[in-house]
Amino acid sequence: MDFPEAPIFPVLKGKVAIVTGGAQGMGKATASVFVRAGAKVVIADVKAEEGEAVASELASLGEVRFVKTDISNSDDVRNLISQTVAFFGRLDVAINNAAMSPDQTALVETDEEYWRRLVDVNLTGTALCCKYEMQQMRSQGTRGSIVNIASINAFMPQPNMPAYTSTKHALLGLTKHAATEGGPLGVRVNAVAPGAIFSEMSAKALEIMGTTHDEFAPRVSSLNRFGQAHEVAQASLWLASDNSSYVNGITLPVDGGFLSKW
Repeated sequence: MDFPEAPIFPVLKGKVAIVTGGAQGMGKATASVFVRAGAKVVIADVKAEEGEAVASELASLGEVRFVKTDISNSDDVRNLISQTVAFFGRLDVAINNAAMSPDQTALVETDEEYWRRLVDVNLTGTALCCKYEMQQMRSQGTRGSIVNIASINAFMPQPNMPAYTSTKHALLGLTKHAATEGGPLGVRVNAVAPGAIFSEMSAKALEIMGTTHDEFAPRVSSLNRFGQAHEVAQASLWLASDNSSYVNGITLPVDGGFLSKW
C-alpha cells in the first residue's frame, strides 16, 4: 500500500541536520525529506554499507554525508558531532531516530542481555545524542531543534515488548527534561511518537500473523491504513523547522488516530 507524499518546501534552507538511524526506514525517509527541504544532512548509522548507499542515493538532491555511528558509544557520538561541524561548519537540527528493534517476549521471559543492549541504544544512546547535540548548539550561540523519535508504545504498551516500551516511555521524560534545559538556550527539544508504519518488517509481521493490511489496519488506525515513513518525516520536519518556533517539550503522535480510541 502507498499514500501520496505531501509537498516539501525549503523550510530548512541553510540549516545543517543530523539524522541518526538514517540507513533505512523512517530515518532514510527523514533524510530524504530534509535534504529536499534544503538542509545539509549527515546520516548516522551502525550499518556502514547501507548508510553509504543512502548518502550516495540522496546526493543528487543536495549535500549529504554519512558517518558510521553507534549512538550507545559516547566517543562515536562526539565524533558524529565533530564530523558534522567539519563537513558543514555547524549543527542546527538533530533527529534522534536510531533504535533497536523491539523485544519479542513477555517480561517474565525477558532476555536480560537484550534488555541491557536495547536500553543502551534506545535510551542511553538518545540521551548521549541530546547531550552532545545541545553542547554544540550552545557553543554556537544559535537556535536549534532536536526531535527524539519515540513510539505510541510510550502511551499504549503493546504485548511482549517490555524493554522497548520502557525505553520509549523514558524518552518522553528525557525530552521534557532536555526541553527545560534547552529552551533558555534557544534549543527546542520535542518528540514524535509513530504508530503502525508500513515497512518491510510490518509486511513480514502481517504474513506471519496470517492476516492482511486491509484486515489488520482498522485495529491500529481510525484511518484504516498503516502510516508511511514519509508521514513521520513530515512531522519531524515541522518540529525541526522555524514553523514550530513556539513548540517545546511536546510529543506529537503520528498514529492515524490510534490513541484517540483509548
